[in-house]
Amino acid sequence: MSDEFQAIFAQLRSLMTEASPGMVVTDDTPTNFTLKTPWIEARTKEPAWFGWIAIKKSYVAYHVMPLYTLSDLNGAVPPSLEKRRQGKTCFNFKKADPMLFDDLRRLTEAAASMEPQLRAAIGV
Repeated sequence: MSDEFQAIFAQLRSLMTEASPGMVVTDDTPTNFTLKTPWIEARTKEPAWFGWIAIKKSYVAYHVMPLYTLSDLNGAVPPSLEKRRQGKTCFNFKKADPMLFDDLRRLTEAAASMEPQLRAAIGV
């Protein structure tokens, strides 16, 4: 694992934590960070996933899980992040980019602000 990926991971970890107050840290290792909701999802009887960051072999992955459930939130994904998007919820980074990270912060804040819609969508 490269020092650059560790630095990116640390920046993204801080970003996600600050942008989503009230979420609960459920995994915090040097290569994985997971935030879940403080409430229980009806289907799984577990806290719902909110965000996840992982150091992969060739990039650092940043997942905004509400993108999977809330179609309205997809409209908040700026074109700059679409280029980094992999699947429905994942954005990958090989280099630190303050402008992209600002966009990611705004997207994460938007997801956190939509907690009532997320709770309704996944059956709380």
